[in-house]
Amino acid sequence: MTRVWPGSPYPLGATWDGKGVNFALFSTHAEKVELCLFDDSGETETDRIPLPEYTDEIWHGYLPEARPGQLYGYRVSGPYAPPDGHRFNHHKLLIDPYAKALSGPFTWDDAVYGYVVGHEDGDLSFDTRDSAAFMPKCRVVDTAFTWGDDRPPRTPWHEMVIYEMHVRGFTRLNPALSESIQGTFAGLSAGTVVDYLRKLGISAVELLPIQAFIDEHPLIKRGLVNYWGYNPIAYFAPEPRYLSNSSLGEFKTMVKVLHDAGIEVILDVVYNHTAEGNETGPTLSYRGIDNLSYYWLPRDDRRRYRDFTGCGNSFNLAHSHVLQLAMDSLRYWVQEMHVDGFRFDLATTIARGIDASYHQNSSFLHAVRQDPVLSKVKLIAEPWDIADDGYRLGQFPSNWAEWNDRYRDTARRFWKGDEGLRATLATRITGSSDIFGARGRRPWASVNYITAHDGFTLDDLVTYERKHNEANGENNRDGTDANHSLNYGVEGPTRNEEIRTVRARQKRNMLATLLLSQGVPMLVAGDEIGHSQNGNNNAYCQDNETSWIDWRRIDDTKYWLNAFVRRLIQLRRKHVVFRRYRFFSGRTIPGTRIKDIVWLGADGSELAENDWNSPGTRCLSALLSGEAGLYHLTAQGEPEPDNTFLAILNADDAAVDYRLPSFAPDGDWLRVFDTAVADGLGDGEPFEAGAQYLVEPRSFVLLMLRPGGDGDPNPGFFDL
Repeated sequence: MTRVWPGSPYPLGATWDGKGVNFALFSTHAEKVELCLFDDSGETETDRIPLPEYTDEIWHGYLPEARPGQLYGYRVSGPYAPPDGHRFNHHKLLIDPYAKALSGPFTWDDAVYGYVVGHEDGDLSFDTRDSAAFMPKCRVVDTAFTWGDDRPPRTPWHEMVIYEMHVRGFTRLNPALSESIQGTFAGLSAGTVVDYLRKLGISAVELLPIQAFIDEHPLIKRGLVNYWGYNPIAYFAPEPRYLSNSSLGEFKTMVKVLHDAGIEVILDVVYNHTAEGNETGPTLSYRGIDNLSYYWLPRDDRRRYRDFTGCGNSFNLAHSHVLQLAMDSLRYWVQEMHVDGFRFDLATTIARGIDASYHQNSSFLHAVRQDPVLSKVKLIAEPWDIADDGYRLGQFPSNWAEWNDRYRDTARRFWKGDEGLRATLATRITGSSDIFGARGRRPWASVNYITAHDGFTLDDLVTYERKHNEANGENNRDGTDANHSLNYGVEGPTRNEEIRTVRARQKRNMLATLLLSQGVPMLVAGDEIGHSQNGNNNAYCQDNETSWIDWRRIDDTKYWLNAFVRRLIQLRRKHVVFRRYRFFSGRTIPGTRIKDIVWLGADGSELAENDWNSPGTRCLSALLSGEAGLYHLTAQGEPEPDNTFLAILNADDAAVDYRLPSFAPDGDWLRVFDTAVADGLGDGEPFEAGAQYLVEPRSFVLLMLRPGGDGDPNPGFFDL
C-alpha cells in the first residue's frame, strides 16, 4: 500500500521537495480525483490513490515515498452531462495540466474519447473503455540545474533582429551534427549551429511551439503529423520529440549556450486553444478535469464550444484558475527555463474578458502588466483571431510588440509593382506610426516581417503565383490565396537566367527593405539561403524535406544571399538611423535647418503634398539625417550621432534617373549597395553630390554621405 498524506493545495502539479512529492489538481466540479501511478515502462498501473483533501477547489495529497521519475496521470469523477457543460469520465486517464514532462507516445484510439464513437447519440453517449494504454504519462521531475552565471542578454527592443525558426527543421539535415541530436534542442545548442546564428547577427531566436502537443487525428489518417506544433496539450512540458534524451537539462543547456552567444530565446506559445477540439474531440486533460471551467461554452448551449481560433475550442482565460494556469506556466518558462519572452499565437482570444469580447484591460493583459516577472520580458502579440471582432492590430498594451501584417502586405505589393502604395510604404518602413504612434509607444511596437512560418518562403514568394499545397491532402483548399507574389514568367524553378536574375534581385530588395525599416525586423530561418517549400504556403503538416532546411545544398547564389543578409544586419546594428528609438517627425531638428527625414523626388527636391497622390509612381526615396542622432536619444539617454543615408526604392519595371541631393553638407555619396549590381554587396564607389544616378528597374539603392575632411568613409557594409 502506498502511503498518502494530506499534502498542500499549492503549488499545483507534482512537486518534488527532496523528501516526497506533493500532488495538487484544480477542479471545481469534480466529485473525486484519483492519482494513478505507473511502472517505469508506463504500461502498468501500479496504484490508484484517491487524493484525500479538497481545499479551495484544489484536490491534493502528498506521497512521501514518491521520487523523481515517477510516472502518473489522473482519473476524475463527476457528472457526465454535456448539455450542462460537464464531461467527466473516470475511465479516461488524464494529463496533469501542470505536468513538467511527458513520457511515452499518444496513440489515436476510440478509447481516448469520452463518448462512444459512432454511437447514435454522439457525444451524449458514455464510453467505459480505459484509455491509459494510449495516453502519454506525466513524469515527476527534479528541476535542479547548474545555471552558473547565466544572464539574459536583455537586448533593447529597438536593437533586436528576430529569427523565427523551427527546432527540428533547422537542424534535422545539418551534416555537421550527429544523427542522434539532429532536430533536437541539443542540436540547436551545438557549436556550429550557434556560431552560424552569431555570425548572422540576429539577436533572438523565436522558436515555433515547443510546449508538448499532439498530432490531429485527420493528419495521422493521411500519414502526416502536426509539424508546426500549434496543438498544445501540456503547457509546462517541452515537446518530447525535440529531446534527444528525457532530461529537461537539454532545453536549459540550449538556452544557456544561446545566452552566452548574446542571443535571446523567445517562445511561440499557444494559450488560445488546446488539442482536445470541440465536442467531438477526445478527452485528454482539461475536458475531463473541469470542462465547464477551462473552455468558453455558450451560455445557451453548453454542449458546444465557442471557437474564436478555428481549432474547435477556445481556452477561457477569463476564469481565475485558467488564468492562473497560464500565468504559472509563463513564469515557469522564465524563472525555471530562463527564456526571454513570448510570442502569443492568436493573442486576441487570450485577451477576451468575461463577456468574451477583447479588452485591453482583460484579466490576462492586466495580470501580465502587473506581474513582477512577466512584465520584464518581451511580449509579442499576433493581434488577431478568426472572430468578427478579432482583428486588433495596434490595440495591445504599450509594453507589447505586435506582428504587423500590414507591413508584410504593403512591402510585398510594392515590390510586386502594385500602384498607389508610395505613401503607405513610407509609413510602414518608418515604424507604422499611424498604428503604433499613440500612448507613448515606440517604433519597436511593430514587428515587421515579409515572410513567416505561415505562408510562402521568400524564395517561393518570387517563384510561385499560386499555392501548391497538394501534399497536405486537402485538395489545395488550405492556405491563403492572398500571397501578393509573382513568378516573373514561369511558375516554379527555371533555368531562364533573366528570370533567375530578377528573382534574386527581388529577394535582395525585400530583405533590404525589411532589415533597414524602423521597428523590429523578423527574418524567417532559411530565407537567407534561399530555402523553398516548393510552393507550399501552409506546410504545417510537412515534417520532411519540404520544411527542413537543407544545409547541404547551399550553392554560390545562396551563399551570396547569406552574405548580403549578414551585411544588412551589420549595417543596421552599426547605424542608429535604421533602428531609432523614437519615430521620425519629418520636422526640422531644433537649432538646425535639417529635418530628421526628407522624402525626395527623382529630381532631388523634397516631395510636395500633391506628389504623394500620383498612383502610377512606384518609386520612393528618403534622406535619413545622421545629424538627427545628436537630438535623438537612445533608450539609455545617450545621443547617437550617425552618418546620413539616401535610400532609393524603385519597384517600377523601368529605370529612373535620380539626381543625388546637393543641399546636404559638402561631400560625396558612397554607394553602400545597389541590389541591381552583381550580388548586391556594394563597393563603396563614390558619386558626386548633384550627379545623376541611374536606378535600375526593381532595385534598392543605398548611399551614404561622406562629409568633407577626414570623416569615416566606411558605411560598415563592405568591410566584412
